[in-house]
Amino acid sequence: MTTRERFQALMNFRPFDRLPVIEWAGWWDKTIERWHHEALPTTLVDRYDICRHFGLDIYLQDWFPAVAPNCPGPASHGAGIITNAADYDRIRPLLFPRHVVDRRRWEQWAQQQARGEVVLWGTVEGFFWFPRKLFGIERHLYAFYDQPDLMHRINADLTEWILSVLDDLRSVCTPDFITFAEDMSYNHGPMLSHDLFDEFMAPYYRRVAPVMQRDGILPIIDSDGDVSVPAYWFESVGLDGILPLERQAGVDIAALRRDHPRMRFLGHYDKMVMNKGEAAMRREFERLVPVAAKGGFLIGCDHQTPPGVSYQDYQLYLTLFREYAAEAGRRSQQPG
Repeated sequence: MTTRERFQALMNFRPFDRLPVIEWAGWWDKTIERWHHEALPTTLVDRYDICRHFGLDIYLQDWFPAVAPNCPGPASHGAGIITNAADYDRIRPLLFPRHVVDRRRWEQWAQQQARGEVVLWGTVEGFFWFPRKLFGIERHLYAFYDQPDLMHRINADLTEWILSVLDDLRSVCTPDFITFAEDMSYNHGPMLSHDLFDEFMAPYYRRVAPVMQRDGILPIIDSDGDVSVPAYWFESVGLDGILPLERQAGVDIAALRRDHPRMRFLGHYDKMVMNKGEAAMRREFERLVPVAAKGGFLIGCDHQTPPGVSYQDYQLYLTLFREYAAEAGRRSQQPG
């Protein structure tokens, strides 16, 4: 199978030759810095050049920012850039830029996609993430109660902009999947209630997700933390999957698959065992492969490979990954 054929087979619950061997999020910069002092050539700094060095399947990602480059940033991490509707009106001309799709890049990528060499992936900012980016972390949580009209206005504007981005993309090619950056959960669950999700986010997902699905694009949520509860919410508004399924937050792929038999998942390999030796790494793969063999689940590091993992550790991880990827492929082709 080609890289794209393999992805499409897996995500549509069809038999496949092997699992994709991927690093969906790249690596920590400190990890690459360490590896440059070990065995990784110092000339390799680009994410995809490093993927090719390791012989990984290539998933090309483009992030579409909803703010213009000249939009002012927050004064500090977690701070915002607006406090009220007047502030939003003031910076509104610097939000939702047109022509955010780099047509030349996507035309080149489309040729690789057509040959089956790559999977194409876009990322937009979601309906929890983007208002938080504008308000800042604390003020955003109050805004659900104190400024509901402005919250709806922001997400309505974001919806129209995402739909315009989809139009621009489709004029070049069709991405295989699009992730919504949300980071809506922490290690004990979602940061808002189901009622608030239904009021402030669900209406906008219900407008965008069907447009993606109509054109064969999988809409997938990118949220850290424990997504076990909001998985139901996301599924109810038509979203097809979730990543990265952080193991340290207590996420369990077997339970997710039982409760969401047609959702797609990506990630979930516990990054904290990647420097614990072969036996620990094998146990982690053996936990994941039975679910992956049934389709709809791409194994990958549950977030960026941390700098505690040596170059030698990572090479062992990839050797085992390829072994278990082939085993999952064999299982997928067995009757029943």
